[in-house]
Amino acid sequence: MIKIALRDSFKEVEEGTKLSDLAAQISRGLAQAACCALVDGETKDLREPLVKDCKVEFLTFDDPLGKRAYRHTASHVLAQAAKRLFPDVLLAIGPATDDGFYYDFDHGQSFTKEEIEAIEAEMKKIIKEDIPLERYELSREDALAWAREKGEPYKEELITLLPESAVISFYKQGDFTDLCAGPHLASTKGIKAVKLFAEGGSSGAYWQKNEKNKMLSRIYGTAFPKQLDLDNYLKAREEARKRDHNRLGRELKLFATSDIIGQGLPLLMPKGARVIQLLQRFVEDEEERRGYVLTKTPFMAKSDLYKLSGHWDHYKDGMFVLGDEKKDDEVFALRPMTCPFQFEIYKAEQHSYRDLPIRYAETSTLFRNESSGEMHGLIRVRQFTISEGHLVCTRDQLKDEFKGCVDLIKFMTSTLGLQDDISFRFSKWDPKNREKYIGDEAVWEDAQGAMREIIDELGLDVKEEEGEAAFYGPKLDIQAKNVFGKEDTIITVQIDFALAEKFKMNYIDKDGSKKAPIVIHRTSIGCYERTLALLVEKYAGAFPVWLAPVQARVLAISDKSNSYATEVCSMLKAAGLRAEADTRAEKVGFKMRESRLEKVPYLLVVGEKEAESGTVALWSRAAGEEGPVATLDFIKRAKEEVEKRVLGMEKETIQV
Repeated sequence: MIKIALRDSFKEVEEGTKLSDLAAQISRGLAQAACCALVDGETKDLREPLVKDCKVEFLTFDDPLGKRAYRHTASHVLAQAAKRLFPDVLLAIGPATDDGFYYDFDHGQSFTKEEIEAIEAEMKKIIKEDIPLERYELSREDALAWAREKGEPYKEELITLLPESAVISFYKQGDFTDLCAGPHLASTKGIKAVKLFAEGGSSGAYWQKNEKNKMLSRIYGTAFPKQLDLDNYLKAREEARKRDHNRLGRELKLFATSDIIGQGLPLLMPKGARVIQLLQRFVEDEEERRGYVLTKTPFMAKSDLYKLSGHWDHYKDGMFVLGDEKKDDEVFALRPMTCPFQFEIYKAEQHSYRDLPIRYAETSTLFRNESSGEMHGLIRVRQFTISEGHLVCTRDQLKDEFKGCVDLIKFMTSTLGLQDDISFRFSKWDPKNREKYIGDEAVWEDAQGAMREIIDELGLDVKEEEGEAAFYGPKLDIQAKNVFGKEDTIITVQIDFALAEKFKMNYIDKDGSKKAPIVIHRTSIGCYERTLALLVEKYAGAFPVWLAPVQARVLAISDKSNSYATEVCSMLKAAGLRAEADTRAEKVGFKMRESRLEKVPYLLVVGEKEAESGTVALWSRAAGEEGPVATLDFIKRAKEEVEKRVLGMEKETIQV
């Protein structure tokens, strides 16, 4: 007999008892709901036998790991269905994601909407067949023989990439077998509600995310234990699609793209450029108020600079390099970040401890060679503008300066209405991957210890992630999800104990000795393009009045009121409001519908009656029709709303 520690009790079972049998002994309901289990903290398939005393925690669909096991099984059902309908299709990979699953196939072409719908219908047949999933292991030699016999070159490549010590496992379900580590449900019948996303056909995805490899066809889907949960998800997803900045931003004429210019190089149209300008002025003014000094540095530099900073060794693949080291005397690269440039500004004069801290800020245009498969709208692009800053300080000043950075970030996100949509991540180094980082272990432990102490004092609820640190220091990352649930880093604060010494930065201390300062790398609002995308999705394009590219539009009822409409518009502009006059020979109802679709916060309808009384017939996005209002009273109201940066009422967050 062996002793099993459960969440709140202990149980003795015979050695060799399967996890599924243990679940059944506990309760019938648990046996039906369990997707996998944690055994001494390691995720295990329910077919796994128990061989020693251990701690067991059963995971259902309500647990993230249980959800992944459930949806990973659905991805195998997808692959089996595709193989049944298209026997010549080649299998690549099919993992679970945060909100569903996908499978990559080599189909020779994209799957059409009709083909994906046929695959979904076949999946439902497979689910009804109640096919058991059977796990087995093979030696490396036998596994490679299996892949070659089946004619699956992508599986063969995956096997060759596995470490020599890896256990190579497979899952068989009827006439279908796949290379997989698991875990999985016991049977296909465990999948209760499934949906493939067929609109537009399959997506493209490069094998191994490498643009030099073949483009595969990716089919996305999701699965739930209850049809009602799937229906609710699909409704939320449809609402999310309406808020998708990649669609809405184009409809509202905020940005455009051009194939002849290139992927990941969006064109900000007048309205989008205006919002970015407003954000930039807001950020720069606030940073100046908090003691930052402005710099302006080049967009490119010689490779020597990046070799000194470490970017050449650790980040070169993500840079746009101009020239060839084998042929050219000088090779340049577009800057992926501004830190080494501002370090050179610091070094341009000798500093004393009395000068510190120095807070450099710059609105920086940066360039990063993102792979085509990673780019999306304004969220991930190849050229972007960032609210970048570097604080040079002493060790004694580090804590207060770091806290000041976090305070600035909280102010920015709350002013924009994003404070409830962000989370914090403590990104640490991976000591098992030393070549990824500069600096010795003691320096890293010192930097991470300092950051941990500050995080604890601030009371931040952080998720720790090993291996996500920058190559020169740990980070506090501020994370946000788009409407589809994909998480990205929007703002970051990093502690750097290493680069100041590499750049020979120093200051004269109280005792007259030269010491290397500490550098904090930070952004205050992050990438402006990404922030614009989040704001479009947050407010469904209905920006708060202070950020709206057009705050008010004056609509003339007829030609007779055109002059008054123009006069009112001039008054609004003179008061500092962004206003337009619509004097077209169109019905006022048409003008109103058009303006409402453009999400204009205030519509001021004017006719002869309003001209005589010096009023406007006011319609607001928040309250609808408000009736006659004195023009000067409206101006006072709108200006106050702008000055206070009122967020407005159209700010519901869609959660998928």
